This record gives sequence, C-alpha cells and structure tokens, in this order.
Amino acid sequence: MAHINFLDETLRDGQQSLWGMRMQAGMALPVTPIIDQTGYQIISLAGSSLFEVLIRHCQEDPWAGLDLLVKSMPNTPLRAGCRSNGSVTFGHTPDALMDIWVDRLCAHGLRSFWLYDVLFNIDKMHRLAKIAKTYDCQVAGTMLFTLSPVHDDAFWADKADKLSALPEIDSLLLYDTGGVLDRERLSTLVPAIKAKARGKPIEMHSNNMLGQSAKAYCDAVEFGVTVLHTAARSMANGPSIPSIDIMCKNLEALGHTHNIDTSKLKPVSDRFRAVAEAAGYLHDQSYEYDVTSLATQIPGGMMGTLRNQLIQQNMLDKLPEVLEEVAMVRRELGYPGMATPFAQLVGTVAVLNIVTGKRYSAVPDEVIQYAVGYYGEPPAPIDGNAMDRIMSAPRAAEIRAEPPEQPDRAELHRRHGTHGDDDELLLRALVPAADIERMRKAGPVARDYPTLSSPELAQVQKLIRMANAPLVQVKSSMLDLTLRR
Repeated sequence: MAHINFLDETLRDGQQSLWGMRMQAGMALPVTPIIDQTGYQIISLAGSSLFEVLIRHCQEDPWAGLDLLVKSMPNTPLRAGCRSNGSVTFGHTPDALMDIWVDRLCAHGLRSFWLYDVLFNIDKMHRLAKIAKTYDCQVAGTMLFTLSPVHDDAFWADKADKLSALPEIDSLLLYDTGGVLDRERLSTLVPAIKAKARGKPIEMHSNNMLGQSAKAYCDAVEFGVTVLHTAARSMANGPSIPSIDIMCKNLEALGHTHNIDTSKLKPVSDRFRAVAEAAGYLHDQSYEYDVTSLATQIPGGMMGTLRNQLIQQNMLDKLPEVLEEVAMVRRELGYPGMATPFAQLVGTVAVLNIVTGKRYSAVPDEVIQYAVGYYGEPPAPIDGNAMDRIMSAPRAAEIRAEPPEQPDRAELHRRHGTHGDDDELLLRALVPAADIERMRKAGPVARDYPTLSSPELAQVQKLIRMANAPLVQVKSSMLDLTLRR
C-alpha cells in the first residue's frame, strides 16, 4: 500500500478542457481558499495560453487576476506549465522571452513548474528549470505520452533517464493528453520509467477522453506512480481529468492513503457548476469509450478548437472526416506527440485538407518550420509525399532561409516599446496592442461572478441571441421584458 499525493487541476486543465481557458479570477476566488485548505500537494494555475484568452476574449488583466488568486492560496505551492520553446504562439518564442516568462511567474508567486518539449529538446527544458530553481521552485520534467510504433518503452525510459539526471528536476510527469493509457500499457511503461527515475517521484496526468483514466490511475499507482492529477467533480472527466472525489474513494478502497479533506470537495464543485451554468460552459462531463480516439489522440482542450474551425466554415458535419484526417496527418508527420503545438498544427492541417478538398494545398508556416527541423527532430521520418507537398508551399523557401531569430531582452523591449517592464513585455508579445487597450478600458478584475440562473433567465438569454427586430416585447405573469436595439 502507498501514500498518494494529489495535484489539483481544477483551475488550469479542468477549465482549459471544459471552458476553453475562459476562467476569470472572480469565477474562482470565492472558493480558492477552500481549495488551498483541502490538502493538495500542488495546485496547478497558470499558462501562457490562459493569459492570451483572458486578454482577447475576457478583457481581463491576467497579471492582476493571477495576483489575486495567488494571494488567496498562501498555503499550497502553485504551479505553471511551460513549453520550452514557446509561451506565446504555436511558433517559436525567443529563448530570452521564455526566460523572462519563467522569471516573472516566479516573481508573482508561482513555486512549481511542469516543463515540457514535445520533441524533447532537453537542453531548453534544463535552462528554464535552472531559472525556476533560483526561486526554490519544484520542477516536474514532463513526458507527453503518445501511442505510436516508435514510442516504445525504450523510448520513454531514455527520456526518463535524461530528465532525472538533471539535478533541477524534482519529479517526472507522465502526461497522457489523449487518455489512451490502459493497464496493459502501464504494466511495462511505468516500471521502465521508474527504473530510470533515480528515485524521483512519478506524477500522472490523464485526460479522460476514453472514460478509462480513473482505472488507469488505479493501475498506475500499483506500478509505482505516487502523484495523481485530478479536478473538482463538476470540472472533471470528458476532455478533463478524473475527479478528486472518485480517486479518493478508489484509493481508500484499495488500501492507499492520502491527505485530502474530502469535506471540502462539495462546495468547490458546486461553485464551478453554478458558474458554468450561468456562463453557458460545460460541466459534469463523461465520455464513452471511442476506439477512434486511439488513432487521433486529440487532447481534451483541442476538440473544441476543431469544432469551432468547422463551424466557421459551416462544415460541422465534416467532423468525422476531419478526425480520420487527423490520424492520417499525424502518421505522415512522423507521429509528433499530440500536445501544444503539434496537436493544433496536425488538427489545423487536417481541417484545411478537408475544407479545401486538396491535401496540403494550404500549409501553415509552423508546419513548414516543423518539417525543416526548427522544432527539433521528429520521432519518426516525415512521409516523403507529405514532405514534398509541404516544401512546395509558397512560403517554404523563405522559411528555410530564415531560421527563428534569438533577440535578447534589450532588443525585445526595444521592439515592443516596453522600457524594461517585463510584465508588460510579455503581454505585448502575447497579443496585439489594441486587445490590451480594450482589456484596460474594461476596468479592474472582478472578484466575483454572478451565478444567478433560472429557466426564465435562460429563455431571456436565448431570446437576446436570436432577436433581430429593433423592438421585442414579452409579457407573462412572471416576466415583463422589452428589448430595444
């Protein structure tokens, strides 16, 4: 029997997978002190994509919101996630900007990081880990799992060996974005990783895309995993991760111990359910086992993106074809791990192939950069026909002639006109100045979010969305509504 620690993902992956990263600080602040007192080893909180969404879509200052959230949870280390070579776009971020990103997150109170590079440029991960360690942060070296003919136990054991050899890496994180790991695969994978972990703890994160991640967690604990990533029940499952409720129950039934105060779970779950209902966001999800997910391995947060891309083209009925195309493109591109940025790039190419009706007729710059090798070495060789089509794209010659540049901190401030203000530099690098100005005009961060919800309110919301006339009047015994445009 083992003692298992839990990491809370309600505020990061839970809301990323279910709400598209649109969690404003006031949605969580009423219950973050409860989360802080629940007994989690770490609370996952921040990421660069979250910052971008808050600015562009919610008109909320992400630094101000982050400060409020950090202040509300003083007892538990708070975690941020970082891709080694990109905090801003699906393309490359200069090393100097990545260094500033980690440094400023630490300065704002983050004390834990999960660092990853889908193609395992471990030297870049190591550089960021060293910066985090100057603030005495805990650092998890992340292995983004994917099923493919080239990702065997020896592949993962090699990555575990190289990561655990770094003194700045405190734990190894096995991150299953597609939720594809089952007992059979875990029975050899986890022991292979554990044999090369140098005694460092192994964490596991599994998005419950196939409805089997809670079972996988139980099996992973048997084979040597000691830290599990979960979310509040209302923010768990489906494209999110298993709930803390069921995992506490499962582990207790199996004879394991934990530090979670289960009496504090319900009010947190109730709060996020109420916010989701008021905002029109997903909650309380569950997915059935779908064998096609084994081929596509689309991460939880990306399915909504694919749907939105097809809705914009009025082609949502083509989603099954796109999913088949995702599996084909992934194979042709050498089985890159299906996580940022490659999940998005594979998905975008698949959508473009279906929308245009001609495969690789439209190729994003980042796909050309990947094919050229600017991201690192693909796990397997890129298919020859696909490579020929990518390299015949109009932008291919220009991109091959111009490798990603590496401006230093002074040059970055000069370009963005930020005069040494690193917080402002990161915002300016994330989004256009016009979006930042709209955010600032919206006023200070709200410390709460209205959760009033009723059938009548739902009908009014629906009417507001549908009404095109300049004047709409509705009267009933319970309601008197006038809408003027």
